[in-house]
Amino acid sequence: MARLKTLPARLAPAPSRLATQTHAGPDRDRARSIAAPWRAWYKTARWQKLRRAVFLRDLFTCQMTGCGKIEANTSQLVCDHKVPHRGDDSLFWCEANLQTLCKPCHDRVKQAEERRMGH
Repeated sequence: MARLKTLPARLAPAPSRLATQTHAGPDRDRARSIAAPWRAWYKTARWQKLRRAVFLRDLFTCQMTGCGKIEANTSQLVCDHKVPHRGDDSLFWCEANLQTLCKPCHDRVKQAEERRMGH
């Protein structure tokens, strides 16, 4: 019995639709810090205290409509700005502008909303 030959590919591989990163690791962090100096606010004791106060106020419960997950592990929670601050210090530090979200809601739902709004 004769062997079958493999058919040549008819289609060229499609180019990647994902953006390529120009920076990775520490270089990326450094570039982001230069472009947006307000990112350093997240590393302050003041922010850590405010973040904890928001988690306590919200009883460690995700505030996303339809979720309501209670999470005792604060590394799995995000203190999210309802209105993106984009460097506006009054919006950044305003407790009324903050909410508790679980990581899945923040990383999927909230980020998708912000991309749709063009933020």
